[in-house]
Amino acid sequence: MTYEERMVKRFAEEYNALEERPCVEICEAEELRIPMSDGVLLRTVVQKPQGEGPFPTIIMRSCYPSNEGQYRLHAREYCSRGFAFVYQFCRGTGGSDGEWVPNVHEREDGKVTLDWLDEQAWVESIGYFGCSYLALTGWAVADIVPEKVKTLYLTHYGTDRFTSAYSSGCFRQDVLTSWAMENAGVPIKADFRKSAAFMPQIEVDETVWGCRLDWYRDWITHTDRDDSYWTEGFWGELAEIPERVTVPVYIGGGWYDHHLGSTLRTWKALSPLSKQHSTLRLGAWNHDFQSCTPGVPTRHLENSDIASAFHWFRMILVDKILPDTQIKSYIVNEDEWLIKNKDLDIQQEKKYFALTEGKKLLQLESTLSCEENNQWSYVYNPKNPVPSHGGESLLWSWDDIGSLKQPPCGWRDDVLSFVSEPLSQDMIVLGSIKVELYVSSDASDTAFSAKLMEIRPDGSAYHVRSGITTLAYRSGADFPRDVYKAGQMVKVEINFWDIGWCFKTGTRLRLDISSSDFPQYSIHSNYPGVWSVQTKTKPAVQTVYSCPGNTSTIIFPIISNK
Repeated sequence: MTYEERMVKRFAEEYNALEERPCVEICEAEELRIPMSDGVLLRTVVQKPQGEGPFPTIIMRSCYPSNEGQYRLHAREYCSRGFAFVYQFCRGTGGSDGEWVPNVHEREDGKVTLDWLDEQAWVESIGYFGCSYLALTGWAVADIVPEKVKTLYLTHYGTDRFTSAYSSGCFRQDVLTSWAMENAGVPIKADFRKSAAFMPQIEVDETVWGCRLDWYRDWITHTDRDDSYWTEGFWGELAEIPERVTVPVYIGGGWYDHHLGSTLRTWKALSPLSKQHSTLRLGAWNHDFQSCTPGVPTRHLENSDIASAFHWFRMILVDKILPDTQIKSYIVNEDEWLIKNKDLDIQQEKKYFALTEGKKLLQLESTLSCEENNQWSYVYNPKNPVPSHGGESLLWSWDDIGSLKQPPCGWRDDVLSFVSEPLSQDMIVLGSIKVELYVSSDASDTAFSAKLMEIRPDGSAYHVRSGITTLAYRSGADFPRDVYKAGQMVKVEINFWDIGWCFKTGTRLRLDISSSDFPQYSIHSNYPGVWSVQTKTKPAVQTVYSCPGNTSTIIFPIISNK
């Protein structure tokens, strides 16, 4: 069974589980070619219930013709329940005319399409429906929708593209390099891992793939948040859209979805006018809403986007009810949802664990400084990076996504493992866990990675969160590139993406420190400068310190009033 067949089967089962049973006869689907502002015709499929209408109408815009079976199913299921349904393929895809160039035409083409739909007599109201790139096409027009558009349901995408592309100087290669290969507009048969390791990366398109992708070159050469590439043009405009949105938006994200960071920034940026009637839902799933926390209860995970989307559209478009603000966060290990109706209206405290003698994680009660002088060193060789296994920013490495079982402590010479004593009580985390390390290197730039695990009573360790930074961006991704002098001890911050997790009584914490996580993140060459133009690598001696006044710690945001 192909991926498309599996998804259609799964969605059909989820529609069949809805309480709202099909009760309306539907018309045959109608194929149209809608002209854009420059005359390019986009293939558009319209399906309606029988009758004159007007109907509440759902629209999708996609660049993935291989998923058309899913769109046909959505259309039939919505129409049989009283909605009209429209899907359209972006230019250069799925039978639409024009040249396929990712992202840049979606605002203009989406606006023309929505204006056309707004003028149709059979359309009563409009809801925009999309996940991943289909959500991007919705965000691209979210602030300029016509009168009949009453809401958007957008999952697994955010408007801060830089956050989706970089983690403090390290490119999210597993996601974006693989996506570029799959969506180049021409078939690429090259091996992904060899492509990801190719140097200089700026030449991988012409040398290995056999085609030039200027938009991929743009992604891999603009490493600073304040680069004009991210702050102006399409990406700059996209980042500003949430603050101008006026209609309710349902925003969905997964703890192990590669767009989570951007999704959370989008929610924070959403205008108060929109947010007062919007929902944010964060669950323990991957990009396809699949559970990826093996070995823990998930009876209440509710990882069906089909049901929540249908109920959202029925509430707003049919019942004409505007919901209040709601934030729903799934807590792993608790198997329950924390639901709040105000933004961040929970009491939280911070807990600190220090890296100490004997490679222990020691909880700090009254001071943020350990009492001993400690240092640990290892050699990082870019030609032998630590492989990604378990993670939240993965796409090509699909089987490595999530909270997976990890190798034993210190399983490589270039991995430092620190372990806590068993927890004396449950510790419920909600938010961004941060690692602060004092480090040095004999290279003039390098990377430091961190991976947090939960060690269960049987001794097995499971991934919770991971992250990475470079010395050039040691203060965080939002700060400009900084100079590092080899041998200097400096503080680096590794900020994990948010998570809802209950560390149970009796479990232990494990923190692995290394300098690579490939292909989740690009390999650092140990040379300064833009990573994608590097042509050589060298080993580097890395040292981690934890001593009085310079204590390396991991900091947890703890819920105190669940």
